[in-house]
Amino acid sequence: MSHHWSNPASARRSFLPIRCAILFLGATLAIDANAAPGDNLGVVRDLASRVGPIIGSALACQNVARTRVQVIIDKFHAVIREASSNEAERADVARSLDRYVSDGRSAIATGKTDCRIADRQVADLEQSLGQAPPPSSGPSLADAIAPAANAATAPTQPLPAANVHGVTDREIRFGIVVPFSGSAKENGKNIKLGIELAFARANDTGGVNGRTLKLIPADDGFEPTRTLDAMKTLWDKEQVFGFIGNLGTPTAAVAVPYALERHALFFSPLTGANVVRHDPPDRYVFNYRPSYTEEADAAVRYLLKIRKLQPRQIAVFAQNDAYGDSGFAGVAKAFRALGVNDSAILRLNYTRNTIDVDEAVNQLRLQKVPIRAVVMIATTRPAAKFIEKTRDLFPGMIYSNVSAVGASSLSEELMLLGPRFTQGVIVTQTVPAVSGYSSVVLEYKNALAKYFPGESPDYISLEGFVAANVLVDAIRRCGAQLETERLVDILENTRNLDLGLGAPLSFSRSEHQASHKVWGTALDETGKYQPIELD
Repeated sequence: MSHHWSNPASARRSFLPIRCAILFLGATLAIDANAAPGDNLGVVRDLASRVGPIIGSALACQNVARTRVQVIIDKFHAVIREASSNEAERADVARSLDRYVSDGRSAIATGKTDCRIADRQVADLEQSLGQAPPPSSGPSLADAIAPAANAATAPTQPLPAANVHGVTDREIRFGIVVPFSGSAKENGKNIKLGIELAFARANDTGGVNGRTLKLIPADDGFEPTRTLDAMKTLWDKEQVFGFIGNLGTPTAAVAVPYALERHALFFSPLTGANVVRHDPPDRYVFNYRPSYTEEADAAVRYLLKIRKLQPRQIAVFAQNDAYGDSGFAGVAKAFRALGVNDSAILRLNYTRNTIDVDEAVNQLRLQKVPIRAVVMIATTRPAAKFIEKTRDLFPGMIYSNVSAVGASSLSEELMLLGPRFTQGVIVTQTVPAVSGYSSVVLEYKNALAKYFPGESPDYISLEGFVAANVLVDAIRRCGAQLETERLVDILENTRNLDLGLGAPLSFSRSEHQASHKVWGTALDETGKYQPIELD
């Protein structure tokens, strides 16, 4: 849920749910000593997301006396103590409150709300607290929470649409910003397909807690200069709840700050770069896939340990931007971890959204030490063009690609050139082999045949399918009262989720990446990928 207001008019539109929260807070402050500690922690978290920004805004305003705000803070901390069963829970909710207080301060500093509104909201909180009945005769915390608890278990009583951006009583809307043009358009098409496949499967069984899932796409052409407009269109015009499957590293550098500013979920982007992997993690950013560093590390270890190459025989072919930088950093890290100097790694560059690889090929030809393997951080067409131009120049070359290359699309490009161009081509994957028989692959293929019978199994669409199912599971556990803060809390409490990958998936407050498993595949002369052991 977003807690920002761009102007007084929008603040008034948000005022009704805030007033409801205020009245609710007044009721919950009448604690029943018999209420079970911890039973109502979710409601207190929700209140923190509503009251925290008001406290923060008031603290940033000189016209609002600090003593007035302190009374509210003290009473809210009393609610936290009563609702928590141990010190860890109390500290966790208190940290959440602090984050929302910080958001409220920022709202004043950036002009998204003003001190006149903050003063009025504090006055309403004070009035609510003043009207709260004494503990001996008032409703217990359990009584106050009962309507919310009932709603959470009754899909026929969903949260009113006006309260949550992108959620109606019938539908949850997600946005996806991907390229439908440019060098990564195949990946854009496939990640969208995989998510739609998971959504269709969920919708076919009645949706999630009575709501259907809808995916709304926007095209940025794999160009960060277009990404912001695409994000704005989805958020402001299409009114999406959050974002899933956005593609690209340079584009994520634009999209992530936009989503964070609006407290919008940014789920499972198709990038393994650090821009979506901060430490500690950004609250609203969650990844399914392993990082490019992990993929590159797996590739380097395979080349050195299994293929018995020397470090000086390995080069890197990379897109000349943040995508390529992240993969190159992974190769360098793998070298250092193995006690090898990374300063002399040969990097061969190409420009995003082009297939101009001639300079990279010429650099490779000039090397005095023969290069026997290239770790490639590229999209489909530049990767295929590089292999085409170097295959005959360097017989026996090994070409190791990260998953974002789009394995199926790369195979198609190379098979058009001829079977010999598939020799020595390896792709690290974030999902099991689509030719295999793991349960998630079988479910994916069955769903693909049912909902999109004209489409062939593909690694990128399988990743989208898996990632979307992780999200569907969390939304289902969220219950009918869906809102962003509650969903984030539930995601952070996902432990050992088994979707049939052969590797359990987990999130926590300090870990927003579900999978660290990297699979290996190699192309055969028929254009099919065969599983290989990477270590």
